[in-house]
Amino acid sequence: MFCFSLSGFAQKEGFIKRYINGIINDTSAVYKPQFLVYPTVAYAPETSWELGFSSLYVYYAKMDTANRLSEINGFTFFTLAGQYGLWFDHAIYSDKEEWFFLGKLRIQRFPMYYYGLGPDSPSDYQALVDSHQILLKERVLKKLRKDFYLGVELDYNQFGSVEFEPHHEGQVIDYPVGYEGSTNIGMGLGFVYDNRHNVLNVRDGLFSELAYIKYAPFWAGEYEFSTIISDSRIYRPVGKNNIIAGQLFGQFNTGNVPFNMMSALGGESLMRGYYMGRYRDKDYMATQVEMRFLPLPLGFSKRFGAAVFASAGTVFDDFSNLALNKVVYSGGAGLRFLLFPKKDIYTRVDAAFTREGHGFYIYIGEAF
Repeated sequence: MFCFSLSGFAQKEGFIKRYINGIINDTSAVYKPQFLVYPTVAYAPETSWELGFSSLYVYYAKMDTANRLSEINGFTFFTLAGQYGLWFDHAIYSDKEEWFFLGKLRIQRFPMYYYGLGPDSPSDYQALVDSHQILLKERVLKKLRKDFYLGVELDYNQFGSVEFEPHHEGQVIDYPVGYEGSTNIGMGLGFVYDNRHNVLNVRDGLFSELAYIKYAPFWAGEYEFSTIISDSRIYRPVGKNNIIAGQLFGQFNTGNVPFNMMSALGGESLMRGYYMGRYRDKDYMATQVEMRFLPLPLGFSKRFGAAVFASAGTVFDDFSNLALNKVVYSGGAGLRFLLFPKKDIYTRVDAAFTREGHGFYIYIGEAF
C-alpha cells in the first residue's frame, strides 16, 4: 500500500508538473483548443472565506484561426457562511461568424448590500439581502453582413427566498419594489456591430450593441417594464504593443421595475472599485478609458504587461434628474501576465480606488 501510494503521488506530481508547464510554456499549436482550471480563494465581510474553481476554454471554430476566438468561462464557489454559486459566461462564434452567441448563466445563493435607491444613497448600507437567484441572459445573433448581427435576446431572472437583514438593530428600511422576491422574463431584439477577433484581448476593433427587452406578466413575469441597453467599445493600437480602449455604457428602464432588475453601478468590469449595486436606480450611464501596455519592454521577459484606467458614472430615475454633480469617479492600475502567448490572452490583476474605498480583482481576460 505504501509503494502504491508513492507511485500514485509521483504520477499526480508528474501530471501537475506537465499541466503547469503546458500553461507556462504554451506548447500547444495555435489552432488547437485550450482548457485551464485553477483554484480561487477570496474573502468578503458578507461571505467570510470563499473557496472555488475557475475554468476557461478557448477555441477557434473548426480549428480555423481565420475564425474569431470563442471563449467559455466557468466559476463555481462556496463560502464558510453557507453561500454558493455556479457561473458560466460565453462568447461563441460559429464558422465564418455566421452566428454569434453571447450570454451568461448564474445560479447562486449570495448576499448583497442594499444601500437604497438613487445617486444620493448613503455610504452606509441599509440591509444585507440574502436570496436564491437564477439568472439567464442569452443573445442569439445572425450575421446580416460582415460584422453586423441581428437577433433575439432572452433574459430570465428568478429572485426568491429573499430576506432583508437590517444593518443596525431596529433600523427602519425603506423597502423597494420587489423586496419580497420576483420572477421576471424578458424578450427582445438586439443589434450588434462586432469586428473583434479576440474578445479576451482586443488590440484593434469596435463593438457596439443596442438592445430592447420587454418584461411583461403575460410572459410569466410579475412586473411589467422594459429595458434599453447601449454598449459601445473602441480599441486602437498606440505604437507596436500598446492599446487605448474606451467604453460608453447606458441602461435605461421604464415601468414598474423591481429593485434587483434596476441598473446597478459598480463591479469587476465597469466602475471598478465600487461595490456592484452601490448605486441603483432606473437609469445608469458610465464611461471608462484604459491604457494597456502589452507587453512591457522589460528585456528579461515578454509576458508581463500593465494597465491604467479611469471611469465615471451615475444613476438617475429620469433624464430630467440627470446631474453632473452626482457623477462618481474611480481609477486604478493593474498588472498583466501573458497566460496563452499564442492566443494573446492575459491574466489581469487590478487595483481600483474610489472616494469610498478600493477594490481588488483577478480575472482572465481584460475588463472590457
